Amino acid sequence: SLAGTLKLGKLVALYDSNGISIDGKVAGWFTDDTAARFRAYGWNVIEGVVGHDVNAVDRALQGARASDRPTLIVCHTTIGLGSPAKAGSADVHGAPLGAAEVEATRRALGWTQEPFQIPEIVCQAFDARERGALLELDWRRLLGRYVEMHPEEAREFERVMAGELPAGFESAMERHLAGIRAKPEALATRQASQRALAAAAQALPELVGGSADLTHSNLTSWPECRTVRPGSGGNYISYGVREFGMTAVMNGLALHGGVIPFGGTFLVFSDYARNALRLSALMRLRVIHVYTHDSIGLGEDGPTHQPVEHVASLRLIPNLEVWRPCDGYETAVAWREALRRRDGPSALVLSRQALPAMARDDTMAVGVALGGYCLRTEAASLGLVLAATGSEVALAMSAAGQLERGGLGVRVVSLPCVERFLAQPDSYRQAVLPRGVPTLGVEAGHPAGLAAVLGCGAEVHGIATFGESAPGPELMQHFGFTVDHVVAHARRLIP
Repeated sequence: SLAGTLKLGKLVALYDSNGISIDGKVAGWFTDDTAARFRAYGWNVIEGVVGHDVNAVDRALQGARASDRPTLIVCHTTIGLGSPAKAGSADVHGAPLGAAEVEATRRALGWTQEPFQIPEIVCQAFDARERGALLELDWRRLLGRYVEMHPEEAREFERVMAGELPAGFESAMERHLAGIRAKPEALATRQASQRALAAAAQALPELVGGSADLTHSNLTSWPECRTVRPGSGGNYISYGVREFGMTAVMNGLALHGGVIPFGGTFLVFSDYARNALRLSALMRLRVIHVYTHDSIGLGEDGPTHQPVEHVASLRLIPNLEVWRPCDGYETAVAWREALRRRDGPSALVLSRQALPAMARDDTMAVGVALGGYCLRTEAASLGLVLAATGSEVALAMSAAGQLERGGLGVRVVSLPCVERFLAQPDSYRQAVLPRGVPTLGVEAGHPAGLAAVLGCGAEVHGIATFGESAPGPELMQHFGFTVDHVVAHARRLIP
């Protein structure tokens, strides 16, 4: 494995050759030529380190720290060292040694302790309780003096480390929402996201943002942010094209505490971040994943960049809340809820193309925060429900108007966050999506994304194929995301 760690400002890479014996030869990709290439790049290369020798590895690390160049340490090991019959083979990796080989390995290693008995010398070597208690005591004394000398700063430090939002956060977001209601406008939800972020950042000094080399597309920067550079701090990180690395760093920042990290990339590239994204959900970390260019609506970049199955697959990750807002108002509420959340990550799925603003009143923020609500109430006896997310909410609204002109009572439900909606009491969910009423979901993604929430009997107007390369509006027409197509699909559900 090749692992990197930043230590005292110097990059140290540890390479474990971990060779497998094949006909008496060690197979592995690390060769003398590899070492030469690293040296040509200006690296300090330390070879011949026995990876099983703790003292040898320690000496190599000391040599790396003493160098003014990045260092590659090559550690030679044998997989399963000590097992007489299986050392140096893949057999030791994926299966138990077995009782006989365990006993043989104990004899080969000279290990005489009974199973699960830890020698006292090992316990003492790993027992850091006394040292840790002294270090904590020193820290508490230092913090106590800081509180006395700088009480206001100390309170702020304790607030951010506790993960509590400041008193001004709620009012800042309410002012932003009031501004959207007063002056609605059509814009891409990635643009709306940047505006909401700027409003939140005024009250949140603990925000640390970034992007995987797509800042100007993800719009994850804000006016007052400062990019982290060598020798100077900041609150915005240019991660480079490293979706997994970015997500892993955000996990580490959240685990440390005192900051709320977020980072952006295209939705389709969430695949590259999957392992770290899953871990942020598994560890219930307050991390915000900003995913833009959310559908075939992104257009000419073509099917390699057009996500189809991604929203559905993200919704399958336990404890991850996936928000796909339909306009600037829902986007602002999504940011507010993601920042409020302290027991897990959130993913904001945002459009490249401009979306119309929906008519709002000052009560709708509650419905958005619940994950689903009635955006348009039927004018006649309810005969059909259109449930949509993101860019397709406006499409559902237009289709509802055309259907209702034919005398059909149509309700439009916006579902910005399926996970939030499913967490609500059954009474609320039934009030929004009543059983027994023909229901059509509309989402420019795989139909499985909405099928679970809409339940048995409902249908989803989605896309289960990869996209094409063409302007966004042409693709929407091609794949049937038009008023006429939605109306025709809806009419097939009416008895």
